Amino acid sequence: MPTEDRALRDHLLELLRGGSAHADLATVVDDFPHQLAGTQARNVPYSPWQLLEHIRFTVSDLLLFSTDPKYVAPSWPDDYWPAKEEAPQPGEWDVSVQALKADLASFETIVADPKSNLYAKIPWGEGQTLLREVLLASDHTSYHLGELVLMRRELGAWNK
Repeated sequence: MPTEDRALRDHLLELLRGGSAHADLATVVDDFPHQLAGTQARNVPYSPWQLLEHIRFTVSDLLLFSTDPKYVAPSWPDDYWPAKEEAPQPGEWDVSVQALKADLASFETIVADPKSNLYAKIPWGEGQTLLREVLLASDHTSYHLGELVLMRRELGAWNK
């Protein structure tokens, strides 16, 4: 594998894992207090639970789009945000976190595979590439993790 390709893949893996220039996923979500998951912080239109589910759904959708030739796009924005506004049931937060981590790990596996063409257009897409989808999944996750950190601060649940 050419050095440039290995370097790009390594950088993409670092982006997917987070933590270089911002808090990583585990730091933000693993110990989130259950009693606050359904609470809206001041001036925020959604709860941490809704935001976590939005992140999870979006990463899952990007992964499906990148890998499934029978992909059907969900309806924006309705399908990307949970209708459920109340707090998650015990265990639901952890299930969502594990699903999100699994999808990010799947992206990592694809990126680490030198046979994965990062530059080829996804045949069922409209010009998107795997590289674009990985960057989008990383950027989207990082953006919303920053929101979760601010929500945790506002709710008094951030001491990192």
